[in-house]
Amino acid sequence: MKFFSTNKQSPLASFFEAMRNGLAPDGGLYMPESIPRLPDTFWNSLPNLSFSEIAFQMARPFLGDEIGEEELAGAVEDAFNFPVKIHSLDGQVHILELFHGPTLAFKDFGARFMARLFSVKAQKEEQDVTILVATSGDTGSAVAHGFYKVPGIKVCLLYPAGKVSRLQEQQMATLGENITTLEVDGVFDDCQRLVKQAFVDKELNRAMQLSSANSINIARLLPQSFYYAFAAGELQKQGISAKPAFSVPSGNFGNLTGGILAMKMGLPVARFIAATNVNDVVPEFLHGSEFSPRDSIQTISNAMDVGNPSNFVRIQALFENSDDAIRQNIKGYSYSDEITREAICEVFDTHNYLMCPHTAIGYRAAKEFIQKNNSPNPVISLATAHPVKFRDVIEPETGTTIDVPERLEKWLKREKTSIPIGKSYEEFKEFLMRR
Repeated sequence: MKFFSTNKQSPLASFFEAMRNGLAPDGGLYMPESIPRLPDTFWNSLPNLSFSEIAFQMARPFLGDEIGEEELAGAVEDAFNFPVKIHSLDGQVHILELFHGPTLAFKDFGARFMARLFSVKAQKEEQDVTILVATSGDTGSAVAHGFYKVPGIKVCLLYPAGKVSRLQEQQMATLGENITTLEVDGVFDDCQRLVKQAFVDKELNRAMQLSSANSINIARLLPQSFYYAFAAGELQKQGISAKPAFSVPSGNFGNLTGGILAMKMGLPVARFIAATNVNDVVPEFLHGSEFSPRDSIQTISNAMDVGNPSNFVRIQALFENSDDAIRQNIKGYSYSDEITREAICEVFDTHNYLMCPHTAIGYRAAKEFIQKNNSPNPVISLATAHPVKFRDVIEPETGTTIDVPERLEKWLKREKTSIPIGKSYEEFKEFLMRR
């Protein structure tokens, strides 16, 4: 299968070429030239398949020309060696817990899958790769741990100083080895801008082989489609046959794009719900306004503090640039920190269930969607991070203490090794060239 750039000024690329490039030479994002539609027999068999079996079948059409089935099956089994769980709050709203991986965040799916593919590629080509990543929270720790000590791979993580939780920072900024972290004096959009500029800098790209593990990378986007299919199968196991709607906490919109990709492959979906904090450029568009990026605003749901979501161009591509089609398939809702806190307390008081701020926004949007649309469909709301990662927000609101899992406690005791840096591209480029 070949992949095109959303800017349509670059040559078509294979999957591994697109994965290695991260960003296309013309600054666009890679998308598959065509979306493979899997047979009804596959979708009907979801309740009988494991997560790895679903992932293998959904990945094979994209990768089958470039990796053997045995290699792909091994990569899938190794990447997704942790559970995925559904927690039903009531008869209609179901929470898809995506935080049971090594760093307790949904981004483990994309980071671990990509790391295994990069490992396969590096062994074949014997060429070092430097991976640049801008993170507003959990992407950094997921990528850091996914690529930690992977031969032939160096990782450089950029995160906004003072705008990620302490646990998120400790998880990514204490590893060392092949992982370098830069603490940028700015916001996430500054970090993302620096990474994008690096990829289109010809001099820098001649000096080193660059790639990205952000949601802009097609290799991280693809595995984010797998758990939508798995979740639908889990509901079918419970005897729920109606098409589900999916409520997706959204920042850079890679997660929602993965869901749309699954729908285009044939997964029956009633509707998608884009749930954001006050960084609401996409909900505004969905309500009829022009898409108008702006500076991001800091919130308690920090991983969603994105004012110019990169993956929106992919959503446009998936709907053939039809604004009407996008608005027909996706509803958008946005919430303040105050409403987010209220949702955390509501769910805890009613269901004795703890949610991180991002998950609470997804839940609140699910409830509003049901209410405003009188929807009878089940709604699967994605839980993107373990509540322990946001104890500073949750514990004062709920009056409960969240125990820190042992595998996270050790990172809190390690010394941070991140390097402070300004937000100018010249300074960033000079750092990379020195390294």
